Amino acid sequence: MNITFDELRRIKHALPHGSIAKIARDLGIEEQTVRNYFGASQYENGAVVDFHLEPGPDGGIVHLENTAILKTG
Repeated sequence: MNITFDELRRIKHALPHGSIAKIARDLGIEEQTVRNYFGASQYENGAVVDFHLEPGPDGGIVHLENTAILKTG
């Protein structure tokens, strides 16, 4: 799936409070991994996700191999 970085961040900011924790619990992953999926880059406590950013308008184009986090949110 391709999405602009800005749109990915808008989706994250539109999530209700507590959604990151709920998504992580539902998928059995670390909360930081969910944050990394939405553009964070702290990999000490969270896994690297299939997130590839190509430069471009609106923050660039993000290619997401796995959309489970988006579908769970």
